[in-house]
Amino acid sequence: MPPERVHERRRAIGDRIRAARLHAGLTLEVVSLRTGIRIATLSEIEQGRRAALVDTLIRIADGIGVRLSQFVREDDE
Repeated sequence: MPPERVHERRRAIGDRIRAARLHAGLTLEVVSLRTGIRIATLSEIEQGRRAALVDTLIRIADGIGVRLSQFVREDDE
């Protein structure tokens, strides 16, 4: 099991994904259709319960229409 600091960062990435999706006015279903990623998987990523490969984050960013860096930036930037 990863250390807590990893879980915290994973949750922060999930929060940014959810915020970007909601800002774009998209549902999990729409993002799922655009990316080919199951709704349950997207939900688990947004909740920080599932780690996402970089390829998956790229697909999500493309599906929402944002830059990948929006998800993985550090909070102090």
